[in-house]
Amino acid sequence: MAAVPDPRDPRGKRYSLVSMLAVAVCAVLAGACTFAAVADWVRDLDQRMWVRLGFTDRVPAATTVWRLLIRIDAEVLSGVLTTWSRTRAKPVLGAGRRWRLVIAVDGKVVRGARLPDGRRVHLLSAYDTSTGIVLAQVQIAAKSNEFPAFTPLLGRVAAQLGSLAGVLVVADARHAQTGHAEQVATHHGHLMVPVKGNQPTLFAQLKALPWAQVPAGDRRRDTGHGRKETRTVKAVTIKTPGGVGFPHAQQAVRITRTRTIKGKTTREMAYMTVSLPADQAQPADLRTWARSEWHIENRVHYVRDVTLREDAHQARTGNGPAVFATLRNTSIGYHRSNGETNIARATRRANRRPTDLIDAVTKSNPTTQ
Repeated sequence: MAAVPDPRDPRGKRYSLVSMLAVAVCAVLAGACTFAAVADWVRDLDQRMWVRLGFTDRVPAATTVWRLLIRIDAEVLSGVLTTWSRTRAKPVLGAGRRWRLVIAVDGKVVRGARLPDGRRVHLLSAYDTSTGIVLAQVQIAAKSNEFPAFTPLLGRVAAQLGSLAGVLVVADARHAQTGHAEQVATHHGHLMVPVKGNQPTLFAQLKALPWAQVPAGDRRRDTGHGRKETRTVKAVTIKTPGGVGFPHAQQAVRITRTRTIKGKTTREMAYMTVSLPADQAQPADLRTWARSEWHIENRVHYVRDVTLREDAHQARTGNGPAVFATLRNTSIGYHRSNGETNIARATRRANRRPTDLIDAVTKSNPTTQ
């Protein structure tokens, strides 16, 4: 964490930057949801633990914590903490000939935080679906949208992984943009996106394909939450003269979802493109990857809202909203890498074991939990 630039005036520093950041990370891993809660967490520790965190006879007040964290460079902090999280995570051993790393990209509005002009803070994140770690996060510029932020986000993911070669990026229909497809291909990666009414020409081309003549490649039936669902996947190669007008698209995909809830049956069809050929992306793979796009929403954004109370946190000043979102991402990734599925329970356990938590953050041994 010493790699994070210190924004404070060198004169009058009472606490080291590394100690302050270590406290912020530990406190949020233990469930702290506000700047005041971070200060309360360290204040409740005994003096022996203060010394381990780099303090002596006093610890920072809530206002001191707040003044530092709202000025920290959120993107640098995100890169540092992501690197730390990835060194701790167990290596993912891909099973099967067609296994590949899938990165889900999605944006989230921090509803409790607002910019000086009154607009809400909007963040775009990239999530490693195999480890549960957010690899990168960028704040969307004022008077803009997710499209321009996609390029810097992709660059930060490539920097974390070393390369995007062979990596599959999945995103929602807003990212069915020709520019995004070109950028992913430039990094030697692959893109899978649904196509909806925001791309009417492409949507019409996909819908007009002779799906009735295409055999079902995969069919999966699930039950749960009071419903029965069947997903039928069809895929057809379109990398031919006269294919669809989307860069690098190799296959068109149609997923038919049939749901029965309380005796009422509904059916909907989703159309997608993927830049992988059929020998590298079978219908069963396509079904799994299509559902991976929801992982970032269900396993990160929902947890940040409900468990870590992000939308209720009215952090409004400087980089505060983005910094605290980064800390929440780190907390989720830390507990996921420890095999936890219930993040609320994991944070409660961490709060009861501050010694283990401080070991994990301050020791160089990446296997310490």
